[in-house]
Amino acid sequence: MTGPHPEPTDWHGKRVTVAGLGVSGLPAARVLRGLGADVTVVNDSDDERARAQAAELEPLGVTVRLGDGDTLPVGTELVVTAPGWQPGKPLFAAAAAAGVEIWGDVELAWRLRGPDAAPWLAVTGTNGKTTTVRMLAAILAAAGLRTAAVGNIGVSLLDAVTGDETYDVLAVELSSYQLHWAPSLRVHSAAVLNLAPDHLDWHGSMEAYAADKGRVYEGNRVACVYNAADKATEDLVRAADVEEGCRAVGFTLGAPAPSQLGVVDGILVDRAFVDNRREQAQELAHVSDVDPPAPHNIANALAAAALARAYGVEPAAVRDGLRAFRPDAHRIEHVADVAGVSFVDDSKATNTHAAEASLAAYEPIVWIAGGLAKGATFDELVARSAKRLRGVVLIGADRALIREALARHAPEVPVVDVERTDTGAMSAAVREAARLAQPGDTVLMAPACASMDMFANYNKRGEAFTDAVRALAAEHA
Repeated sequence: MTGPHPEPTDWHGKRVTVAGLGVSGLPAARVLRGLGADVTVVNDSDDERARAQAAELEPLGVTVRLGDGDTLPVGTELVVTAPGWQPGKPLFAAAAAAGVEIWGDVELAWRLRGPDAAPWLAVTGTNGKTTTVRMLAAILAAAGLRTAAVGNIGVSLLDAVTGDETYDVLAVELSSYQLHWAPSLRVHSAAVLNLAPDHLDWHGSMEAYAADKGRVYEGNRVACVYNAADKATEDLVRAADVEEGCRAVGFTLGAPAPSQLGVVDGILVDRAFVDNRREQAQELAHVSDVDPPAPHNIANALAAAALARAYGVEPAAVRDGLRAFRPDAHRIEHVADVAGVSFVDDSKATNTHAAEASLAAYEPIVWIAGGLAKGATFDELVARSAKRLRGVVLIGADRALIREALARHAPEVPVVDVERTDTGAMSAAVREAARLAQPGDTVLMAPACASMDMFANYNKRGEAFTDAVRALAAEHA
C-alpha cells in the first residue's frame, strides 16, 4: 500500500508550463513530453548553460522560452515549477488568477506513481537531511530491500518513479521549497529533524517556513518522527492530519521514554517499535557504529533508524547499515592531524544551527568561520560556544558580524581577521588557525555562512580547506 493515490491525469495534449530549467526542469519537461503533453519551458536566464539545456529539449518537441520567466504562456493548464522559484513570482500570480494549479517536481512524481509503487520514507529539517537519508538508504539496503536515496539529495524523484528500475521503498530527502509545491503528498512515514531560521527570504516568515516543513507529516500512515529536543518539530506532528493509527515517535540523545528512540550507555535503543514499550528496549547499534559519532550525527542515525523501524526493518539491519554508511565529503570530515592538532572540514555548515551542532562535537577549538551571512545573526551561536573556543579565524564578506558577536560574548578569545579573498585566502586562514592551536585542539572549519562570496559552492570551499591542510601536513612530514 502506497497511501492515497490521486486520480490519474490525461496528459495527451495537456498544455503544461515548466518553470525553470536545471536539475528538476529538464526531467520534468522530458517526462511530460513523453506522456504526450504540450510542454513549454520558461526560464529567467538566457545564458550559455540555459541555451545548452534548451538544445536538449527542443528536438523532443518542447518549446523553450529563455529570458522571460515571469509571463504565463497563453493556454497554460498546469504549471510545474522548479522548487527554488519563489511563490511571489508574477508567473504564479498569473496562474492563480487564471485558476491554474501549480505543482513542484515532487508533486509531479507523486502523481505519476503507479498504484503499486514503492512507498516513500521522507526526511526534512533545517540540517542533517542528506546524511539522514543516506543513512536510511544504507539501513534499508542492509535489510535486503531494493532502495535508493532520492529527492533533494540530487537524484531526481521523477527518474526514480518513471525509470525502469523497481524499488521496494524509497528514502526521500525533501526541502521546504519542494514541500511548499507538493499539496497532495502523503508518505508512509516522515521525520522532521530540526527547525531553525533558514530561507526566510523565500518563505517570508519562520511560521511559513515551519508550516511548509510540517507538510511532510500530512497523511502519514505509520510514524511521524520528531526531535524530542526540538519542541517545534513535535508541534508540527500535533498539527498534522494523519491516518488513523499513525504514531508520534521521538528521538533523543538521552534515555528514551516509551515511543522514543534514544541512547543508553553508548547504545542506540528503540522503545517505540517493540511489543511492550513501557518495559522493553531493543538494542539497535552502538554509538561507535556511527561515523562520525558527533552528537548531531547520532541524532541523524536515530531518526534514520526510526523510519527504518517504522517500515519493519529488523534491528540487525540498523546496525549493519550504520556500520556501512560513510558520510559525504565536507560534512564534519576529519582531514588530517598536524603537529598534534586535528583539522576537520564541515564546510556544509552553512548556517548557524549547523555550525552550533558541529562546534558542540569538539573542545577546545580553533574555529574558522565566515562567508555570506544571508541575514543571520551570530550572538546565540557565539554565546553558546564561547567556552569551547581557543581562537577564531574569520574569512569572507560578512566576517565583521561574527567578530562583533565575539566581542560581545567571548572578548577573551583571540580573533584573526583574514581580509584577503583571493585563492590564497583559505591557506592563510589554515596557517593562522594552526598558529593559534595547541596539541590536542581541533581546527574546525564550520563557517556558519554560505560560500558564494569567495567560492562557487560549499564543496569548493571544503576542497580549498582540505588542500591547505594537506599542504601544511606535507611541510610537517
